[in-house]
Amino acid sequence: MNFYKHTLTLFILLGITIACKNSHSSVATNLEETPPYQPGPHIQKAYFASGCFWCVEAIFESVQGVEEVISGYSGGAENHANYDAVSSGYTEHAESVEVFYDSNLVDYKTLLKVFFGSHDATTLNRQGPDFGKQYRSIIFFQNDYERQIATNFIERLYLDGGLPQGTITTELSPFKTFYPAESYHQNYEKLHPDDDYIRGVSLPRLHSFKSNYPELLKKS
Repeated sequence: MNFYKHTLTLFILLGITIACKNSHSSVATNLEETPPYQPGPHIQKAYFASGCFWCVEAIFESVQGVEEVISGYSGGAENHANYDAVSSGYTEHAESVEVFYDSNLVDYKTLLKVFFGSHDATTLNRQGPDFGKQYRSIIFFQNDYERQIATNFIERLYLDGGLPQGTITTELSPFKTFYPAESYHQNYEKLHPDDDYIRGVSLPRLHSFKSNYPELLKKS
């Protein structure tokens, strides 16, 4: 879970100060809604937040059994969400992802492995160069089964990793509502490979995950 710290060190050495919110702000505003994904049989949904959703979406989409990932907002009490409101920090929403996965090919525990294996869960309200509560680490559980699996997974991280209790900052929060992000945020890493943030943050984070967990990746 500490590869992101090495990325931050590299940023400092290279003098890179790009950030997810700065890169977002350079994109022309587009308020079009994201067309709803139509899942097939055996498809279930899971919800996570672990930093900039451009990064998180690309990571989960690389995983065997994941059919689709939607970037969006969750975790706030407000009855609406959009990028301007969430990025301002004035809402309680976090940049999140909705993961559609084939339960015959990948289970929820494996998704938790992807989640914890692709970000630093010990940093509070921050991932890499992005900071603020909209970038906090959250598992949104939809039922008691997911809550218990996530609780057990975190306990195992403490036992196996030798971390002091309280080091992991990930919130366990009951899922309420997910608001898909604006259309220009969807598949951003794939559609904008030359974006400075994508090259400096998203791709290193994605490549690190792929290198550490080749057994979880799609075959093609």
